[in-house]
Amino acid sequence: MPVQAVQDDIAQQARAYQNTLTKPAGSLGKLEDIACWFAARQGKVLPDPLKPHITVFAADHGVCDEGVSAFPSVVTGEMVKNFAAGGAAINALAKQAGASLSIVDVGVLVDTSHIPNVIQAKTQNGTANSVHQPAMSKDDCASAFQAGCDEVKRAVEHGANVLVAGDMGIGNTTASAALICLFTDTNPEHIVGHGTGIDEKAHLHKIQVVEQIINRVTQQNIPPESYIEEVGGFEIAAMSGFYHEAARQGVPVIIDGFISAAAALAAQTLEPDVTQWMLASHISQENGHLHALKHLGLNPFFDFKLRLGEGSGAALLLPLFQSAIALHRDMATFESAGVSEEA
Repeated sequence: MPVQAVQDDIAQQARAYQNTLTKPAGSLGKLEDIACWFAARQGKVLPDPLKPHITVFAADHGVCDEGVSAFPSVVTGEMVKNFAAGGAAINALAKQAGASLSIVDVGVLVDTSHIPNVIQAKTQNGTANSVHQPAMSKDDCASAFQAGCDEVKRAVEHGANVLVAGDMGIGNTTASAALICLFTDTNPEHIVGHGTGIDEKAHLHKIQVVEQIINRVTQQNIPPESYIEEVGGFEIAAMSGFYHEAARQGVPVIIDGFISAAAALAAQTLEPDVTQWMLASHISQENGHLHALKHLGLNPFFDFKLRLGEGSGAALLLPLFQSAIALHRDMATFESAGVSEEA
């Protein structure tokens, strides 16, 4: 199924409707743009209120063997348990935004099958060390990609009309940095950040590790569509599938941080038009995030110095987007309110 087309004529009609509301034309600024953006994607001049769904994909990374993270890999599984118990940041933000939330294990090192409410879609217990070999096989990558697609289908069947993909995976900023370097042909020193809070010595080491990964891939002339297999993570592959399937279903997605941007670049490589269904939430503290967003053609809404992941930055925007649509739907027009228009 191809990517759904955006209905630009509906956006124009929504813009015209905005100008009939009881306010000076353009006085709500970007809120008007948001309402018209959703109108074009719902195919309705008056778009429906948002019914958001957030999925957090979790997986571990073999590249952690290189000492690139401030936290051990065991934290991934511990955080999955925390998500399931409702104790993480994304749980609080999902509740505030009225969003349903699901947690998917696509490659956590430890067994999570005993944890209630965790969807099991695991193919392997984490990736291989991408410094020395491909992170995953083609079949395992395809399986993780499909897990992302399946999650979109489930959410849409339950009425979701806007989607967020979050991530959890110790070591995934290294994998994402390597992906962004490869997709955008950029040197690691411009992309690699401090992840979960490593010091400057560890940061320099992390840059060297990403350089090793990139050198291995480029020397083999690996095509871009195989970059995730070579250097990515199962959660990144799943998020790429999530974004791709959302565009095919015609459902907007809000891109979160650094990991999300890497997954979005992978989805864009497969189908350039997927970016028409994306909004970027924020600028992460990770060095290369803004660079990746520019490559995607996306403009972030805010910069709160976030570096958490989980879908937290995207979730923060959901109430604002709800407000934009409510203003568009619920304000009176000059005619209905009996208010004189501008001369």
